[in-house]
Amino acid sequence: MSLTSDIHLPAIQLVNVSMAYQGEAGEVPVLHEVSVGFPAQAMTAVMGPSGSGKTTLLHCAAGLDRPVRGKVFLGSTELDMGSDRELTEIRRSRIGFVFQQFNLLSMLTVYDNVALPLRLSGGRVRRQVVMDALRQVGLEDKAGRRPNQLSGGQQQRAAIARTLVSEPEIVFADEPTGSLDRGTGRQVMGLLRQVVDKAGRTVVMVTHDPAAAAYADRVIFLVDGWVIGKIDHPTVDEITAELSRWES
Repeated sequence: MSLTSDIHLPAIQLVNVSMAYQGEAGEVPVLHEVSVGFPAQAMTAVMGPSGSGKTTLLHCAAGLDRPVRGKVFLGSTELDMGSDRELTEIRRSRIGFVFQQFNLLSMLTVYDNVALPLRLSGGRVRRQVVMDALRQVGLEDKAGRRPNQLSGGQQQRAAIARTLVSEPEIVFADEPTGSLDRGTGRQVMGLLRQVVDKAGRTVVMVTHDPAAAAYADRVIFLVDGWVIGKIDHPTVDEITAELSRWES
């Protein structure tokens, strides 16, 4: 898979980011002086053993957690400089999320789940925009159904449509294929790949699956809160070999 011409220009930049949580015995460090950029209009996968800090890294990059030390930049915007309200507005207008468990609201139809970000932003909900998002993921004929009437793969596709409807600059995905079988996972990864190749978005994804990570332009490896390497143009075999060095 080819990298875009501006692969070296980061959409998100972490500079000397450290993160820790308060445990019963005191502060528990999770990230250690992480400096990494996520290239614009490309897909980056973050991998590593369980407990290595992958999700924490994702949350810091997305502005969901404020690091103990260091800085996070979304383009030229330093996320830690704004108020909580300003940070919420940035996340709402510029960032989208896809989660392993889909996070669809069971009482709403697929259409209303996808339209929800537009309603929350206070803007006008145009049916054509919502249906276009559903059409991108092949669910236009499921608009009136409830999430429990969909398969797992269809629910994840609906969650991706909900993310795309706001046209975010960056899509963060936390184990987007973790609840899916291999074939359905391939379909979902193909959709995320299109988010980059056709829509020109940036995708940052945490995954344990080498097959999913091989869809990315770059894989970053995290171990014990340290970035220990990366692979550009990754293959499944290269990813598996690198993981085997750190996973017992």
